[in-house]
Amino acid sequence: MKELSGKVDQARAAFGQRGWAAARSFYASADADRQLYPADLEAWGLAALLTGHDDESDALRERAHYALLQAGDLDGAARVAFWLGLSLLLRGDAARGRGWFARPRSVLGDEAFAASVWLGYERVNVGMAALFSHDHGRSLDLLAEAREVADRHSDTDLRLLAGNGHGQALLALGRSAEGMAELDEVMVLATTADANPQAVGLVYCAVIAVCRSCLDIARSAEWTEVLSRWCESQPDLVPYRGQCLVHRSEVLQLQGRWNEATTEVEIVRERLDTYAHDVAVGMAHYQRGELHRLRGEFRAAEQAYREALAAGHDPQPGLALLRLAQGRAQAALLALRRALEENQRMFPRLRLLPAAVEVAIAARDLDTARSAAAELTDEAGRLDSAYLRAVAAAARGALALTDGESRSALAALRSALQEWTGLGAPYEAARCRVLVAQACLAVGDVETAQLETEAARRSFAGLGARVDLERLDAGKRDAAVPPDGLTPREIEVLRLVATGASNREVAEQLVLSERTVARHVANIFVKIGVSARAAATAYAYDHQLV
Repeated sequence: MKELSGKVDQARAAFGQRGWAAARSFYASADADRQLYPADLEAWGLAALLTGHDDESDALRERAHYALLQAGDLDGAARVAFWLGLSLLLRGDAARGRGWFARPRSVLGDEAFAASVWLGYERVNVGMAALFSHDHGRSLDLLAEAREVADRHSDTDLRLLAGNGHGQALLALGRSAEGMAELDEVMVLATTADANPQAVGLVYCAVIAVCRSCLDIARSAEWTEVLSRWCESQPDLVPYRGQCLVHRSEVLQLQGRWNEATTEVEIVRERLDTYAHDVAVGMAHYQRGELHRLRGEFRAAEQAYREALAAGHDPQPGLALLRLAQGRAQAALLALRRALEENQRMFPRLRLLPAAVEVAIAARDLDTARSAAAELTDEAGRLDSAYLRAVAAAARGALALTDGESRSALAALRSALQEWTGLGAPYEAARCRVLVAQACLAVGDVETAQLETEAARRSFAGLGARVDLERLDAGKRDAAVPPDGLTPREIEVLRLVATGASNREVAEQLVLSERTVARHVANIFVKIGVSARAAATAYAYDHQLV
């Protein structure tokens, strides 16, 4: 019996030190010799969950639940039922999850349940369901009630779950500053409190996902580092580690550290069996696709996006941007339109809208581009996100450049470039510099255009952004033909004018207004020093534009 007692003591000690694999092993060894106490079964079940043994964890928690019932510990039985239900629900086993969620009320009875902390946990479940169903006002009320129950019972785990949901509901209602402040508070509590690791991991990943969704990249990077340290303090941890690696890869990508970003995300790919039921698998495939696409490795990117879809992760907007890079602008636009129609919630749309602007401009659908840019600008005004301000300003600048409003374009693009530089995002800054160079050419500032282009070229070369380098070289060849600072759009207009097209016909072909075409024609005449369409046509032929 002493040897048996020693195994249990070893298991408990390992559990207390967050040595989840050792705790699981010691508990299994002790259980082979005798029936464990309910509290040990519960601890063993959590250790199994945290080491990625989901089926084993489910079975152990069921044992713990019924053992606690038999021992008369109704509160303990309710606790095990809730966490088992949550695990099942998050793995997609909704029916069993709901069944276990109903157990606390059934075990305690309605009167005792109404006075217990488990009423608050029930409110979290119903409140989160309302949030995902877009019933944001009801969600906010239910989750506020859950917070009050948590405070009344001094229950840290409930406070984490309720605060996370309440903060997201505030964001959904447009109360962005309040929502992000509450999520920050929740993350601090998760970092400092002695809470259930299952609750801590869920909240970490949920808050980082929200930061990513609303393009609050600075917050996402900060909390990803916290999550990384938390995962590293528990070497045996399996859940949450995969998402942590993907989040870190995304941050490294933004910082221009693409090789390190690839290393992080490849770990998830190499351990697919370990993360079989983890949402991180689809996220990792998508992130691999993004890194391949940026390097011009299109075949590998396409395969990665397909694997992301197979794992349940939407491959947009990355796949649409890949199609655009392959010269298939219309296919890219159709895919993004479909994605935007299917995603009416703000956060998923924010990830799609910047690509929608870029693709729509390339596909000559300027109405769609303007609508997407306006939505980005509106959300940038509501959310305190430097990244979102940058993408919104860049979208406005690209549209203004397309419309021939070069000075307006410069103002917006300079603002975007400042934000990108402040965020330490070299690739995005380099792409912005290319547009700045085009705007400078349009206003006749050739020297600044050359400086911006060379700065962009150095960044692309350092990053290994082959497609952007090739595009820049192609643009340089095109720009070398007309010596008078004509923009790419003006060259398009001039080519059509040289074929004898009227302003109306040019407008129809380029999907522009006649007023915009007239402004382009006037600018062209000034730049090339002519006053009639015949002379402009001669210029176009002399410079081999047609």
